[in-house]
Amino acid sequence: MENLFETIMAENFPNLVKETDIQVQEVQSPKQDDPKRPTPRHIIIKMQKVQDKETILKAARERQLVTSKGVPIKLSADFSKETLQDRREWQEIFRVMKSKNLQPRLLYPAKLSFRIDGHIKSFSDKKKLKEFITTKPLLYEMMKGLFEEKDKIYEQTKWQ
Repeated sequence: MENLFETIMAENFPNLVKETDIQVQEVQSPKQDDPKRPTPRHIIIKMQKVQDKETILKAARERQLVTSKGVPIKLSADFSKETLQDRREWQEIFRVMKSKNLQPRLLYPAKLSFRIDGHIKSFSDKKKLKEFITTKPLLYEMMKGLFEEKDKIYEQTKWQ
């Protein structure tokens, strides 16, 4: 499987392979569902350096189409269930900010970043974001419904 990864890298990112010394820590594949399939459906590759993973994913986004022997494949970052849940919790806020052209971004692992008044602000939890929003009346008006609804639900379940 490590050879498969090296083949994919050489086919899609020859300059990246030449420029950097990407080191794989571990390669594994979940149980194969279809014995007729010549290669596993998913391959999990742990890199020795997080920077290598980020470099590969960035190159894949720029290239847009990554292939293995001419067949399109998808490269993605693997997140734990907890991280995925944390990222999902930002989605409503993310949509509102995007509709208001605040250029929101979800940073790794689950940190919200957006542009306001020419500055980029980042928040790792909603409590800190809520505190910041109260200092910006326009932003507060945009977001107050999201926090008020969540606060009502929290208060109701807190005392039950």
